[in-house]
Amino acid sequence: MTLIAGLDVSKADVVVCLIDTALPLPEPGKLYIESDFPRLKTDVQGLKTLLAMKPDACVLEPTGTNYSRFWCHKLKEAGIRLLLVSHSKVRRYRETILSENKDDEGDALALAYYGAQFEGQIGAFLRNRDPIAERLRELCHRLDHLNRMQSPQVNRIRQDLAWQCPELASKGLNAVVFWGWLAGERKSALYDKVAAETIGSGITDYTREMASLLIQLWPHEEKLTREMLDLLSDARFLPYRKVFARFGFGQKLEAILLSHIYPLSNFLGEDGLPMVVRTRSKKNPDKQTDKHLSERRFLKVLGCSPTREWSGKKQSGMKQSRLAGSGQVRTALWQWVFTRIETKQATPKNLPSTGWEIDGVRVEGTLKEYFEYLKGAKTNIKLARSRLCAKTVKALFRELVEAGVK
Repeated sequence: MTLIAGLDVSKADVVVCLIDTALPLPEPGKLYIESDFPRLKTDVQGLKTLLAMKPDACVLEPTGTNYSRFWCHKLKEAGIRLLLVSHSKVRRYRETILSENKDDEGDALALAYYGAQFEGQIGAFLRNRDPIAERLRELCHRLDHLNRMQSPQVNRIRQDLAWQCPELASKGLNAVVFWGWLAGERKSALYDKVAAETIGSGITDYTREMASLLIQLWPHEEKLTREMLDLLSDARFLPYRKVFARFGFGQKLEAILLSHIYPLSNFLGEDGLPMVVRTRSKKNPDKQTDKHLSERRFLKVLGCSPTREWSGKKQSGMKQSRLAGSGQVRTALWQWVFTRIETKQATPKNLPSTGWEIDGVRVEGTLKEYFEYLKGAKTNIKLARSRLCAKTVKALFRELVEAGVK
């Protein structure tokens, strides 16, 4: 007997749908109307009630990471198998088996049915991340959160200094002595003199208090960064980082990438090689074409997979998907484009190559040269950056495979 529980997790509770796969599956619409779906609070009693149901497996979406984290952790401790399903798959599957409007009970039912139908099928569920890669992902999110907290404070302080002490209003965050002095944590005869002779109205206590709040975040940022660097030094990541070095990726971007792609074997076939299938061409049904499944999955996970919207013979073209893949990776790659590709002095000398077509002729060049070609062709700059990011991810996948990383 296998009991599968579909769990629709929200901020303070979870809705449960329990299905016994040893029995014929009831019709979903009838079960949705006639059955009770327990709503359990995220507390001790709720956990006890769920464990008392004795499910063999629980199916859930990784809702916001944090909401589902409590249940994932406790269910793992209890020895219950976890099956994670992507939001997009659950949404499409739910629309297939139920016609009712979306609600928590319907989501729980769809998760339970999905688990019962696809249990054991490769690719039906999200992979379980390596613990160190998962920790890297969490650290990167927390560092991003600290950056988002600092930006409005810095902007507010600079705006106030513009009329209180304009001589110091343009100081960057790398001016550690200045910020420590402004917060009253450090002494500086130079800044004392500037403040005394300013043409502004004088620095207020409120501005100094804001500076004090700002620098209180720095020890936390430094601690998280040290832990991130320690995890990056893991010997298993060394082959990956050797490939990353060719692209000039910074340590933060390296950590973000590893948290999403490690191990690379998750994207490869059982033989350890990229999966490629031969199929009919959509552009020309009379011809055959290769579909690079591993590369496509790699692109999708890193948020660089385009989507098509077709209606009959009318093609609306390709657009960047905002539903699939990591927005964090997309942002980090754009920052890499700004700092390493668009900044001439910072472009790596051994940047990997890529290929593109000009008037039907195949051209080979570095990623930098490809970007210069797009700009020379008057491509919209945002589109050019997006295309460069996609080319970069494809080149990264190729380089990792050729390097034989696992």
